[in-house]
Amino acid sequence: MNENVLDVLERTARAHGARPAMRAKRDGAWQATTWTEYRDQVVATAAGFVGLGLEPRAGVVVLGYNRPEWFLAAIGAIAAGGVPAGIYTTSTAEQCRYIAHHSEAAVAVVENPTYLEIFRQIRGDLPHLRAVVLMDGESREPDVYAWAQLLERGGESATQEVRRRIAAQRPEDVATLIYTSGTTGPPKAVMITHRNMVWTAELLARTFDIGAADDVVSYLPLSHIAEQIVSLHGAMSRGACSWFAESLEKLPENLREVRPTFFFGVPRVWEKIQAGIQAAGAQAPPLRRRIAAWARRVGLEGGYAEQQGRRKPLLWGLARRLVFEKVRRRLGLDRARICSTSAAPISVVTLEFFLSLGLPVYEVYGMSECTGPTTFSLPDRYRTGKAGFAMPGTELRTAEDGEILIRGPHVFPGYYKDAAATRETVDADGWLHSGDIGTLDAEGFLQVTDRKKELIITSGGKNIAPQVLETKLKQIPGVAHAAVVGDRRNYVTALLTLDPLRLPAVAAAAGSPAKSLPEAAACPRLRAQLEREVEKVNQTLARYESIRRFAVLPVEFAIEGGELTPTMKLKRRVVYQKYAREIEQLYTDAQPVS
Repeated sequence: MNENVLDVLERTARAHGARPAMRAKRDGAWQATTWTEYRDQVVATAAGFVGLGLEPRAGVVVLGYNRPEWFLAAIGAIAAGGVPAGIYTTSTAEQCRYIAHHSEAAVAVVENPTYLEIFRQIRGDLPHLRAVVLMDGESREPDVYAWAQLLERGGESATQEVRRRIAAQRPEDVATLIYTSGTTGPPKAVMITHRNMVWTAELLARTFDIGAADDVVSYLPLSHIAEQIVSLHGAMSRGACSWFAESLEKLPENLREVRPTFFFGVPRVWEKIQAGIQAAGAQAPPLRRRIAAWARRVGLEGGYAEQQGRRKPLLWGLARRLVFEKVRRRLGLDRARICSTSAAPISVVTLEFFLSLGLPVYEVYGMSECTGPTTFSLPDRYRTGKAGFAMPGTELRTAEDGEILIRGPHVFPGYYKDAAATRETVDADGWLHSGDIGTLDAEGFLQVTDRKKELIITSGGKNIAPQVLETKLKQIPGVAHAAVVGDRRNYVTALLTLDPLRLPAVAAAAGSPAKSLPEAAACPRLRAQLEREVEKVNQTLARYESIRRFAVLPVEFAIEGGELTPTMKLKRRVVYQKYAREIEQLYTDAQPVS
């Protein structure tokens, strides 16, 4: 495959020029940008970057929520020969400084004056920075440009230079940098080439039969490879339309408006949807609850029958009409052919919840270093609890210690400015060492069990996979997150946080008067209920890995609090440091339960 990213855009613009490429809400109404307009605006943005003095291979950082200007800044930077890098909107000033400095950014594109203020603070530490561009807002500061002013910086000569730079690009050139979320230290910059991106996007579009009539919702951080490969490059590959959610809070409303045909959600998104359905169901009249419970039993049986090639139950069609179709419409997923999840572990209980509603959620496994996915699941080939099978044209195996190894056209060439880390990650034979532990079954389905570096080794020498335990604990009614502790300790403990949305129902079931997270954390009745649930979990575990004590925290783990990455992965080191006092109390205040 010899296309570069701009070749794909040009091909799609010619094939689907008048069709919508992007839709964003302006003044309460969805406004469309066609593929022809998109292509032309990319060139105009690139010419503006050239007019600002952007040289080939120079960095362009983008900080803002998903919107058309994010796409235009990223693809425009590539067209100008630059290398874009997204910055998470939750990043601190120091994190922004690190990425902008490390990427040698000559231009920073920020969404609004709030993010501009961050770059005012750090600009003195960025010797390569020539200009800041505002997606939304005005400024009279030197070297700070409104979006319209960026476009005015172009012109005929700059446009001709853009076309020369596009023609000079090769498939093996770096197209973008993806900064890892930094769960164990400073983020590393994953270099993604044109070939990596085009090959992966084309494969996904072909496999999932994505076309110009399809709609996707862009709402997860575009700094992450998953959102880029789905709503940016995947949509571009076949001319699908990307709708920009107004915010994460308005996602449920936007889903009902858009009714996407393809929807991707990280596990926490699916967990929140599950909690919302359960909370609404608890308020339904008794007859409706009984019908829903019957339908879910039929749905679960039908879902597993589908996976095993058996006929679905006789009444599955009736359950679909009475319950499943209504749930899909309420969620805005009635047109969705594919609903998928990735980026972090998801529990089988959550997967079975949606399977029981006739809405299978297909797992995908991958990482930034392989341009997003390396396995996926399909409607005619999936297994609940398994992360899918290797994408065609790629190789997948496990090492002697269980580490998942990956090879193929989607594997990155290395980390920017970090040859040592590259050598540790990609071996001489081209195998990407994922750092994840997993197994492959006889049918080729992958099951991911843990992170290699996160394995807990107790003082007794027992190896424990914390993610397995945490996934079980998160299925306790009301529990939002769990962090298991036990490395070099003589028994295993856990920190639990509660879900505010599910708290009223959980508190009522326990006979607790608690109405807030702090009240719930201190309530003896709720504590007693959680102890019973933890003991049920322990009955499924070996004695050495059972949870001997736990603490209920009065807060949720959150991105803003530093405990979670923007894709909702647990920052274990941060949690251990932030709640060190609570952890020590679990090992010093009393003897563990035997």
